[in-house]
Amino acid sequence: MQETVIQEKAGHIRDVIRYMRRFKNALVIIYLEETLIDTPVFLSHIKDIHLLHEAGLRVIMVPGASRRIDEILSSAKIKWNYHNGDRITSEDAMPMIKMAAFDVSNQVMTALAGEKERAVIGNWVRARGKGVIEGFDYATSGEIDKLEIDSIKTVLDSGFIPIFPCIGWSAAGKPYNISSIHLAQQIAVHLQADKLFYLLPGAEISNVRFTIPQSVGLSTNGSVPALNIEEVDAFLEENAPCGTDSENTIKQSVVSKEKLCSLLKLARNACSSGVTRVHILNGSLDGTLPCEIFSDLGSGTMIYQNNYGGIREMTRDDISAVLSLMQPFVSAGILLPRTQESLADTFQHYIVYEIDGAIRACASLIPYSDGQMEIAGVAVDKENSHVGIGPKLVSFLVEKAKRNGAKSVFILTTQTSDWFQQLGFSPSSDISSLPKKRKSIWTPERGSKLMRLNLQ
Repeated sequence: MQETVIQEKAGHIRDVIRYMRRFKNALVIIYLEETLIDTPVFLSHIKDIHLLHEAGLRVIMVPGASRRIDEILSSAKIKWNYHNGDRITSEDAMPMIKMAAFDVSNQVMTALAGEKERAVIGNWVRARGKGVIEGFDYATSGEIDKLEIDSIKTVLDSGFIPIFPCIGWSAAGKPYNISSIHLAQQIAVHLQADKLFYLLPGAEISNVRFTIPQSVGLSTNGSVPALNIEEVDAFLEENAPCGTDSENTIKQSVVSKEKLCSLLKLARNACSSGVTRVHILNGSLDGTLPCEIFSDLGSGTMIYQNNYGGIREMTRDDISAVLSLMQPFVSAGILLPRTQESLADTFQHYIVYEIDGAIRACASLIPYSDGQMEIAGVAVDKENSHVGIGPKLVSFLVEKAKRNGAKSVFILTTQTSDWFQQLGFSPSSDISSLPKKRKSIWTPERGSKLMRLNLQ
């Protein structure tokens, strides 16, 4: 009996160690429903978040503020309504919405300080107004235009936990109210997060409240532990429309079925846009965060991308897809034309970025006999151009060049010199420094600029 108990304990410990290794330096976005702040489990969640951070995970927090905004607007006798999930208010409501949003963020930061955890609230969101859509004016409701990614990474690298209030500012300094749930998803997409957690009271996806497709497995308690994005579509179709809960369920203060379905759609879209995993967790359960991260079965519902491959070496089977990917860049004069025959001769120099079985980006690293290497053929499809795939490819190839002992890496470009300069490459006017083989095909008519990154 004792031996069995020890084996079980050892198994759990090994799982934790394995996952700690796997998620070291992983980027985690945590949406925390505001109503959890007044519950007994709030400080336990804060302690768990602190422990995750101590374990080496990089954490970003996005607290909801809907209830606090309701309270402050009501006290000021300012009316509001909702349209497609967005709060619609007049301009005079924004000062109070900002106050409420930062108030909640301060509560979270204070709780983290109680764990001696360093956190900072920032205005890293560039926003734009949603404007008028199908004849409806969304007024002060906004959406992300741009994230100050470099500033966010600096905060993370400094060991702080960034906290995002549900406010964004236009380039002219005008504030907009952004849905915290959507904000968390967009941050995860823009930063290509490893995990996105939605922590809400009573957020359980189970056969008690939903019709579960036959293809979806259930845990012993009837909950859904995981869904790939194809299964999410089948689940939503099976439960369309999501409908309303019984009066008894509503009295239990759990997340509505409609909101859970919305979360599943956001999760599916996040995974389709490069977020590795999205987790919907019942925030009423103490310990749900570490259980979800450090155990195989988890504690909530995980949504993931099927056959999500990331960066891999190119194969002959990828030639036609890579040619199709490159074509718009060839037409725009950004890339030189390639043929099926030329790629068949050089595919071993290429890497590709695969999402759900589709080639979404490519790049090559060409070695020369004098110790130089060239990064060429960098292409990222338009739909994925804003989520950081290009820099990942270049970084991957630079590290590969270092491992292979290259003295320097260079690129020749006509239209993307600024982009490569942001990645650490420096302009050079010395075309004569190119390898003899590469210099022989360089032409002044094309006017390609030389950029170089020294490795030794």
